[in-house]
Amino acid sequence: MAQAETRKKSKGRAASNQVLTQDQLLRGYRDMLLIRRFEEKAGQLYGMGLIGGFCHLYIGQEAVVVGIQMALEQGDEVITSYRDHGHMLATGMEARGVMAELTGREGGYSRGKGGSMHMFSREKNFFGGHGIVGAQVSLGAGLAFSNWYRKNDRVAVTYFGDGASNQGQVFESFNLAALMKLPCIFVIENNRYGMGTSVERATASHDLSQNGAPWGIKGVKVDGMDLEAVHAAAEVAVAACRAGEGPYLMEVETYRYRGHSMSDPAKYRTRDEVQKMRTEHDAIESVRHKLEALGVDAAAFKGIDDEVKAIVTDAAEFAQSSPEPNVSQLWTDVLVEG
Repeated sequence: MAQAETRKKSKGRAASNQVLTQDQLLRGYRDMLLIRRFEEKAGQLYGMGLIGGFCHLYIGQEAVVVGIQMALEQGDEVITSYRDHGHMLATGMEARGVMAELTGREGGYSRGKGGSMHMFSREKNFFGGHGIVGAQVSLGAGLAFSNWYRKNDRVAVTYFGDGASNQGQVFESFNLAALMKLPCIFVIENNRYGMGTSVERATASHDLSQNGAPWGIKGVKVDGMDLEAVHAAAEVAVAACRAGEGPYLMEVETYRYRGHSMSDPAKYRTRDEVQKMRTEHDAIESVRHKLEALGVDAAAFKGIDDEVKAIVTDAAEFAQSSPEPNVSQLWTDVLVEG
């Protein structure tokens, strides 16, 4: 109980009116910009043939994971799908290790054997990166069950897309989480398209935030292109889970600017649609405008830009110079002895 009270007090800085301070906005701007520049570089390396397999970029959706992560505390857990690089960086995983894993190098988080979709960090409580659509949702419920069992006041955040929201294991997870009131926040990142099919054509549910209603799960629809809106909703969800009122469902309406993966030409939508989102609803530009209105000058933005550019450049150089894993590593990390 003392731990819970301490956490509640530590959140008093912006919880009263759910508006981020200038320092928090600067942090959010920096974290979102890092994700975008990192993903842009990953796209370049993929085009150069330095990244193999699949590569799903997070460009456009940065406010979702950054806003939610800002509401979490040390020890809280995150699990997500294959569009995962942004989540890794938001949890504090080093850009060097993430990029090295993308290029299949020894210096990667999974020693070059997991690639884009399968890397983890126990230190940062990031549990993947999962390539099977919707499979991470039941694992996320398992993480929440572990926290409930241990009574450790931690929350598990489980991300999945609008396409995965129709999977059977998702509803099974809803049932168990609601039955046991598990401290799990289910986050539907609704970017409007599951691969190439629009959400309107893929589901009979007209409000994904209410998909947990049959099990009594509270749900909220959030503007995922608004960092402050995401953060405010996450604060409420986290508080509910810590108070034993979980689980909680957030449908965060967002948009990916690139195709489903690097091989997707995205012909199922118009260029005008994408450009309209970029020019009118971009989350990073929105935060920049708010900061400018608060008096943040060009020099401050340049400092952030330079820092982010240096991190991404260093990550790319490290990834390309790190050796490939030795063939002897092929049989390691396969089995955990009981």
